[in-house]
Amino acid sequence: MTSDVVSKGNTAKKKSRKKSELPRVKDADATRQDILNEALREFSQSGLSGARVDRIADKTRTSKRMIYYYFKSKKGLYLAVLKESYRRIRELEMGFHLEDLPPMVALRKLVEVTVDYQAAHSDFIRVIMTENIHKGEHIRELPDLKPVNKLVIELIERLCKRGVDEGVFRGDFDPVDLHMNISALSFFNVSNQYTFGYIFDRDFTDKKVHEARRNEIVETIARYVRAP
Repeated sequence: MTSDVVSKGNTAKKKSRKKSELPRVKDADATRQDILNEALREFSQSGLSGARVDRIADKTRTSKRMIYYYFKSKKGLYLAVLKESYRRIRELEMGFHLEDLPPMVALRKLVEVTVDYQAAHSDFIRVIMTENIHKGEHIRELPDLKPVNKLVIELIERLCKRGVDEGVFRGDFDPVDLHMNISALSFFNVSNQYTFGYIFDRDFTDKKVHEARRNEIVETIARYVRAP
C-alpha cells in the first residue's frame, strides 16, 4: 500500500511538473520573439557595429545575460534577426494560395502585398541594406537560408507556368529575374525614400503617394510578363 501511495505521489508530481513547464516554454518563445523584434529595430537603426545589446535588453525588460543565453553573442543575435526576417516574408508569400487565382490576378496580388509588406517593415529593408554594406559576409553563415528563399522562386515558377500555358504570360523571362524586379521596385520605396523624397518632394509615407506608387509597380510588372 505504501508503494502505491508513493507511486501515485510521483505521478502527481510528474503531472504537476509538466503543467508548470508549459507556460515556461511559452514565456521563453515570447521572450525570444520580443528580443528578435527589438533587435531588428536596433540593427536597422544602428547597423551591426553600432547596435548595443544593452539597449535591446532595456527595451525588452530582460538582461544581456538572457540575450546571450539565447543567441550566444551580438553577432549570433544579428544572424538570428536575418534568418527570422527572411522567414517571415517567405511565410507571408506561402500563405497567398496564388494557385486559386487566375495567373495575372495572382501576380498582381503578389506584387501588391510585396510592396505593402516592405513599406510596412522598413526595418527589414534596412537590415538587408546593412548586410549588403558588409558584402554579404554574415549571411554566408546561414546556408539554410537558400532553400527557404528558394520557395518563393518555386512559387513564381508555378505561377509563370500557368500563365504561359493559358497564353497570358510570355515565356521568355526567368522567374528569378521576375522576383528580382518585384523586390527591387518595392525595395526602392524604403531604401531611397529620404534622399529621393527630399530631392523630388515626394513623401513615400503619404497614403496616396504609396498607393499610386504601388499601382505603378503592379502595372510595370504586369506589362513585363504580359504575352504580346
